[in-house]
Amino acid sequence: MKPTNLKLTTKQIAHLRGKAHDLNPVVMIGNNGLTDNVLKEIELNLNAHELIKVQVAGDDRDARKAIFNDIATKTNALAVHHIGKQLVFYRPSDTVKESAKIVIPR
Repeated sequence: MKPTNLKLTTKQIAHLRGKAHDLNPVVMIGNNGLTDNVLKEIELNLNAHELIKVQVAGDDRDARKAIFNDIATKTNALAVHHIGKQLVFYRPSDTVKESAKIVIPR
């Protein structure tokens, strides 16, 4: 896994949030929390899509915040947005810029 030192402007993050609005969650985190299998699934989807939405079960807001930060740290992804039980992450693929799935405006 290659470290991503993403420094995006607020305008670029807003662009990613807008793109994520219509996405359906690709990973659901249940009562067992952030397991190794869940992390593998998140990695797989980040590699495939770059921008993903994750759904977290449970009503504990602090636990969701902790999961949000853990995912960003462990997958080396940018934590784009956290609203309610929906978490959004972005990690550019390691491929050439011309074949990037998500184009971020400058």
